[in-house]
Amino acid sequence: MMSPTTVELTSAAETDADVLVTSKNRRCYEKAGYTDTGKILEQSGGKMTLAVYEKQVKGTTCKRPITTLFMLMSVDGKISTGADDSLDVDRDFPKIDGVSQGLHQYYEIERTTDLWSLNSGRVQAKMGVNEKACPDKSPVSFVVIDNSHLTEHGVRYFCALSKEFVLVTTNHAHPAYNVSEANLHVVYQKELNLRELLELLCERHDCKRITIQTGGMLNGLFLREKLFDYVDIVVAPILIGGKDTATLIDGRSLTNENELARLGALRLEHCDVLEDSYIRLRYRVLK
Repeated sequence: MMSPTTVELTSAAETDADVLVTSKNRRCYEKAGYTDTGKILEQSGGKMTLAVYEKQVKGTTCKRPITTLFMLMSVDGKISTGADDSLDVDRDFPKIDGVSQGLHQYYEIERTTDLWSLNSGRVQAKMGVNEKACPDKSPVSFVVIDNSHLTEHGVRYFCALSKEFVLVTTNHAHPAYNVSEANLHVVYQKELNLRELLELLCERHDCKRITIQTGGMLNGLFLREKLFDYVDIVVAPILIGGKDTATLIDGRSLTNENELARLGALRLEHCDVLEDSYIRLRYRVLK
């Protein structure tokens, strides 16, 4: 396995924004300027057929992929049901009447997100990847930022699942170093540098668009570094509360007016009323 390195990207002229599109939302993407590439991908054992659409984004400097924060949250902005790692929306929402009925819509939308997905090891460990049997291969490439939550089995789980699997760590002794798989790429950083990571993904792996689904702390780092391009939120009809429960964006709070430029102003592009009181909100981040 190649030793992990980081590189600095310098130039690119344009980027193709690839998305997976169902038959129900083709017209929406075509109105937004996307075109059908003619490529077809099957998921769920052939039960779902998705078309690959692309959009040329010209006149921009493509040093990194176009990013979309895609999350499921409560009406009060919580992305977990509580402060303990045993509590999780994926496990708990199906148990709650009034919330479980429309939950499938989030997962259906999730299957149409980008062909690259960035996650955190902590969230994935909560979802049980360290214990689950290795899954079938998917067309999606995964990036996981992790120092101590994934076990060697968890790494092998993602190698089995991913087209390409990029493990990002500041831990020299991460279990990923014990795994040798053709699609595993370990990136070591002395200190986590999200901008450099995105540039590396663009240069080394031709990653042009990526969906971000991390926890509140990492989401906060992406926000402060101005690394979000789009925000796509599915709002579940529930209030959770709790000052220690993770929210969409966590991390250090601002303390003076001079830091206001580190906030992320948004422009609403779509507001979709879904079934069973769910809402989907899609924003462009203003630069």
